[in-house]
Amino acid sequence: MVPDAGSSFVDRLRELRQTRFGAFVPVLLALAAIWSYFGLAVPFWEYLSDPDADSIRFIFLSPRNIYNLFMQSAVIATLAVGITIVLLLGDIDLSAAATAGVCAALLGVLVLAGVPGWMACLIVMAVGIVMGAAQGLLVAYVGIPSFVVTLAGLLGYQGLMQKILPTGNLNVGDPFVRSIARVLIPDSWGLALAAALVVFVAVMSLRRQARRRERGLELDTNLAIWGQVAFFAVLVFAAVITMNSYRSVPLMIFLLVAATAAVGWVTTSTPFGRSIFAVGGNAESARRVGLNVRRVRVAAFGIVGLMAAIGGIFGASRFGSVSYTAFAGGSLLLESIGAAVIGGTSLFGGRGSVWNAILGALVIGSLGNGLDLSGASAADKLMFSGAILLLAVAIDAISRPTGGTAR
Repeated sequence: MVPDAGSSFVDRLRELRQTRFGAFVPVLLALAAIWSYFGLAVPFWEYLSDPDADSIRFIFLSPRNIYNLFMQSAVIATLAVGITIVLLLGDIDLSAAATAGVCAALLGVLVLAGVPGWMACLIVMAVGIVMGAAQGLLVAYVGIPSFVVTLAGLLGYQGLMQKILPTGNLNVGDPFVRSIARVLIPDSWGLALAAALVVFVAVMSLRRQARRRERGLELDTNLAIWGQVAFFAVLVFAAVITMNSYRSVPLMIFLLVAATAAVGWVTTSTPFGRSIFAVGGNAESARRVGLNVRRVRVAAFGIVGLMAAIGGIFGASRFGSVSYTAFAGGSLLLESIGAAVIGGTSLFGGRGSVWNAILGALVIGSLGNGLDLSGASAADKLMFSGAILLLAVAIDAISRPTGGTAR
């Protein structure tokens, strides 16, 4: 829909945000602005003159730094994908990072006790689902607000992690676990997987268009559909080619994309996913049309627990150890929630995308990485991150329909 000439900026913003890809544009603009600034703030010409020079590590747009940026943002992105699910319901999960820490600590204990790495990963993923679903039961069936339940979970799981790790740190040397971050996909495989992902997105877009046609809903134009697919293809292939130019695509990045694709398919192409958006849009209306709102909430929190467990596995693999500070004592939780919100997921529920959560994680990671390379202090990083998060929430609040939704 084209806005009237007399429409205000806020009206235009609201109309943009109501489209399916409305949140995609702001986060991409933020990412482009951050990359452009830090790309110009460091001497990129040094990389062109001597690709093997030690000074490359100070160049933001070098393939080496982009590779490290993706690896640094992987854990944040994994948790942000899970948190997006409960935000779509209009709820919140403050315990995701602590859940990841407990699962990572349990993983370290299991492999130290002689449990095979692959089996230990499956066990902690099951534990993560149980931890998340347990909180969902309290929210859905007892009626305690999710903020209170997950705040209690945050404190309780932090204490549990300290019980599991009395010394606060545990090395994880299992070959299987370490291989998740160390194994590199051959360049040709990376390009093939990128092509497969683009085809997957194109097929899902066409199927969504067919479902809208069957229901008599307004259809997207062919130009819009294929333009979005082409733009997505450019992003994916650019990322793969950049990482291939330094080393190759890490297995961990592939697993993150695969998990996101699975969660994205569930939220957009299944009855359960449509239930999540319906409950987040208006819980009372969803209940009146026969949806089991309680089960939807429990399942959503279970998905958050699963993604938190996967994030814990990724962190243990990348660092080769588990520490209380890295998961429960740092800023991982706030960065993960910030990534989901910056990615365009509404705090009021009913609008968002798990794919945008990855872009939000890249915004958070790029800001921190660029400030580190520029020699900024930790205080500067916190202030800039807080300002970007506040701006994202303000855009969400301003662009929300004026009528609101009944909860």
